[in-house]
Amino acid sequence: MAQVKAARQPDFILITWRRVRPGAARRITASRVIGNASPCTFTLAPGRLLINAFNCLLDADIGFKVVFQKNTSSLTGVVLLQRNH
Repeated sequence: MAQVKAARQPDFILITWRRVRPGAARRITASRVIGNASPCTFTLAPGRLLINAFNCLLDADIGFKVVFQKNTSSLTGVVLLQRNH
């Protein structure tokens, strides 16, 4: 009898960010991981720079892609990333 493997589900990361003034660096205010963010989990902590999380997550070997991004004001925003296996 052959074993049946379930297809792996995609990983999602939702990040909210803010900056203290226009033009300032964007900092993570909260993140939610559905699935796995390895090896970039440490970059998603509140207060960390969003650019550092992007540099890790969007690396070609990691495989995340931005699927939604929106500025909710001039100082805040949200981004959703997805990785398919």
